[in-house]
Amino acid sequence: MGFTRYGAGFLALALALTACGGAGESDGGGQQAADSAVGVTKDTVVIGTHQPLTGPAAPGYSKISVGARAVYQAINDGGGINGRKIDYKVEDDGYNPTKTVEVVKKLVLQDKVFAIVGGLGTPTHSKVVDYLTGEGVPDLLVSSGALAWDNPQKAPMTFGYQVDYTREGKIQGKYIKDTFAGKKIGYFTQNDDVGRDTQAGLDQFVKDQTVVRQGYDSANTDVTPQLSALKAAGAEVVVCACIPAFTALAILAAAKIGYKPQFVVSSIGADPATLSGLLQDFAKRGGASVSSGQLLAGLIGTGYLPDVAQAADPWVAYFKGVHDKYIPKEPFTNTVLFGMVQAYTFAQALKAAGPDPTRQKLVDAMSSGALKGPGLTPFGFSKESHAGYTGAYVFKINPDTTTAVIQPPSVTDRGTGAITAYTGERATPEQVNLLSK
Repeated sequence: MGFTRYGAGFLALALALTACGGAGESDGGGQQAADSAVGVTKDTVVIGTHQPLTGPAAPGYSKISVGARAVYQAINDGGGINGRKIDYKVEDDGYNPTKTVEVVKKLVLQDKVFAIVGGLGTPTHSKVVDYLTGEGVPDLLVSSGALAWDNPQKAPMTFGYQVDYTREGKIQGKYIKDTFAGKKIGYFTQNDDVGRDTQAGLDQFVKDQTVVRQGYDSANTDVTPQLSALKAAGAEVVVCACIPAFTALAILAAAKIGYKPQFVVSSIGADPATLSGLLQDFAKRGGASVSSGQLLAGLIGTGYLPDVAQAADPWVAYFKGVHDKYIPKEPFTNTVLFGMVQAYTFAQALKAAGPDPTRQKLVDAMSSGALKGPGLTPFGFSKESHAGYTGAYVFKINPDTTTAVIQPPSVTDRGTGAITAYTGERATPEQVNLLSK
């Protein structure tokens, strides 16, 4: 069996999760031109981010900035970018939009950052985009797949990073339609743009098969009612567009009620190592024990970065070297890799901005379409598009929690365009040669 008897109410858990507060409001700031002096000295570039180091998203995402910092340390030890070291300031917003507004204003007004890089969360970052636009602060590589980051006219300083939820939903939907024809589909998604954008993609392919749609709010960790509704509707395939904590909670809730659907999980919540740890931790806090391998075996996920288990991949090998030198006590997970790739990508853009970087030069570098590297699909960056990765591959988790690719990378648009196989070649770390003079 994958689990033993559950303690009463274990899903109201013992996550020690802090409830999200009400949404904060950005005041938009005063419109100003990009200031070349802000955050840049002759030997330093100051950047900042908001991350959920505490709160409901922390169990899955708190290590992203750990991975990013390791890459920045490696870059700084190698002489920096164009002779400047990167000063990386991380603020904890607890995945609380009100707090996000507070800490981002601190980064901009007090710390005087050159750019915000990798701000995490759809409900959180949505509250600061207008402010950053008004202040002329580059807002790069947002850690969310919401379509809102791809809007150059309204938010010219903002760029996505991960594949957007609609593209990912399309790829998932087509895979489900082809693989599980005739099966009843249920959705379990976060009650914000994560869920809405994902469903917009899925519905292009499996709307007629979908029998039930359930959502969750990150402040409420009891998801048994939603999983019970999915079971009652007869959903045989459950698409989970969830942050990692809620993927784990959904799996545990399903096990508790004897429900065994085929889970298909978005990239934001499908890292096997992270899920394995969460399943063990949550069950233990609820007075139970589980076999993570048995609970995760067969789970289908999507991704756009190489898996850390792919040791022969040149980028995985590169980042493993950084990991082993700078954060050897941290597990080398896909979540850590996410932060590492994000940091490396920013550093590429900073280098492309030249020896005398300005905020506008940084935005122009992002828009150039020249950024290459770790991802298995290309970025969508151009003057007309600020979309991050433009596609995904499909994988299945093995009983030992390793993964196997079951559909190679494919790319698509955020609309109704076709999904096509992606066969382009990636640049290697040696070809990118980030620290060359």
